[in-house]
This record gives sequence, C-alpha cells and structure tokens, in this order.
Amino acid sequence: MRDRAASRQQWLEKVLGINFLIEPLAGDASFRCYFRVRMQDDTSWVLMDAPPEHEDVKPFLAVLGWLQRAGLRVSSLCAEDLELGFLLLEDFGDITWAGKCEQGVDMQPLFEDALRQLLTLQKSEPGISLPLFDVGRMQRECALYLDWYLPKVAGIEPGESQREAFHASLLPLLQELQSLPVVPVHLDYHSRNLMLPADGLPLAVIDFQDAVLGPPTYDLASLLYDCYQDYLESERVLWSQRFYASLPDSIRQAFADADDWHRKLRMTALQRHIKAIGIFARLAHRDGKHQFLDEIPLTRHHLLEEMAALSMREEDYPLLFVGT
Repeated sequence: MRDRAASRQQWLEKVLGINFLIEPLAGDASFRCYFRVRMQDDTSWVLMDAPPEHEDVKPFLAVLGWLQRAGLRVSSLCAEDLELGFLLLEDFGDITWAGKCEQGVDMQPLFEDALRQLLTLQKSEPGISLPLFDVGRMQRECALYLDWYLPKVAGIEPGESQREAFHASLLPLLQELQSLPVVPVHLDYHSRNLMLPADGLPLAVIDFQDAVLGPPTYDLASLLYDCYQDYLESERVLWSQRFYASLPDSIRQAFADADDWHRKLRMTALQRHIKAIGIFARLAHRDGKHQFLDEIPLTRHHLLEEMAALSMREEDYPLLFVGT
C-alpha cells in the first residue's frame, strides 16, 4: 500500500505539478479506490486508483466513451495511465441521489432526469463488445446467495440436492427474463451511482464499467427497487408506468401491457436482490468490508415483498425464505 501511495503521488506530480492535496474518498464494492485531488485554485479532480493486478481500466474507458457519445452525463477524462491503473476524472462532488433522499427533498425532478437518461442509454448504440446478461450469468449471480449468504450469515450449508432444487426452481423465471428484448444495461443504476453536481441537473452517472446487454427492465428495477432505498410501491408503479409508456414500440410490444411490464420488473428486481444479498455477504466475509452486512436487512425486505407479489410459496423456494 505504501508503494501504491508513492506511485499515486509521483504520477499526479507528473500530470498536475506539485501544488495539490490528496483526500481519500469512499470506495466501492471492488479493489478500486478513489481520491479527491484539490488544486490551489480550488478546482478538483477524482483519481481512480485501480491496481492492475486486480482491475482493468480499459473497460471503464470504453464504456465512458460510449456513454459520452450517447449523451449521458459522465465524467470527462483529464489524464490516464493504463499500465499503472490511474485515471484522473471530472469531480462531481459528494451529493448522491441517496444523499438527496436523506434530506427529504422533492425527488420528482431526479426521477424524471434519471428515467430520461436511462431511455437515452437503452436507445444508444454502444459500438463496443458487451457481455450478454443471459441465464448462465444470472445463475452464477444467484449462486452467490448459496455460497456466501446462507453459510456465512444464515448459518446454513446447503447440500447438493438443495442447490440443484434452488436453481431448478428459479430457472423458469430466469428464462423468462432472458426472453425479453436486449438493450444496453448500466447494471448498477441506483442511488449511490447517481450524483447531483454543484451546477444541478442533469444527474451524473458513475460506476458504469460493468455494462452489459440485457433486459430493458434491469436498470429501472435497480433504481426503483434499490437495495439502499425503500420507496412507496405506489410511487414505483407510477414511474414504472411512465417509463413503459416512453419505450419504443419494438420493446413495449414484448409485454402484454403495463401490468405485465411491472411484473417483469419485479422479477428482475428479485434476481438482482438474490445476487446482492450474496455479494454483501461476500464483501463482509471475504473482503473484510463488514459494513455491507448492514445492507442485507432492507435487501431481504425487498426480496420478501417481491416473492409475495409474484405469488412465490415457501414450499417451492425454501432457501429464499431462510432468515425471514
């Protein structure tokens, strides 16, 4: 870590000169870490430090270029060093969507802007190769629940027959999601990855390097059924219907009506929450980021509500009800 700090300092001196101050910022659920770099004239940048042995910044840069071309508000790039794993990016400040929720402000303008940018994203042509969010990937994500949440948090080690039954029970749901039209997907479009810059809307979109091609329900499910927020279902339905009405005919026609769209949205949220619970447990017990255990109760609350809305019975999905 000391060598890494020295490398950061030397690289920034090369890029910016010597008159700057480095302040650590909150990291994310990866090996990347972030620092605010303040200049004497009060301008600032964000340094992404992505150790090359753990992280590759090239996918981030490829997605950044695509989103800039598409018209989303994403960071401009000041400097880069692919070999060292350093990127110097535009600083959007510290106010996230989550922070505005905590302040109890009117969220309607933020929802309107987030849905507008999401529709722009879905209509865009990436021009780069993106992974496909298919059944195989969804199953691997759901397996995190079996591998980390059940044994490490719930204290249950599922046997092979239980694991097979778990995957078999979810397979029809995952196949239904895979059958939906395919669009570009941010994959983490939620309250901690949408920033409100000092100059106001539009929202700034961050943490997009894991983008995929997947169902048009995914990013909206991430936003409305956020692991970190709990909105009224009536509000979720309203925004869901508004987004559905704005979809191109080619996508909207894949759903019987707005109710069918919303049911698929909740199915998407269910798969995401199964994954998220597993990831939170893994971050705590493998990576020592124990603060993520605090995110599990609300995520499980969402999961139980989704199972109720989708009429999923405990006898058919017993491992999903563990810990209720």
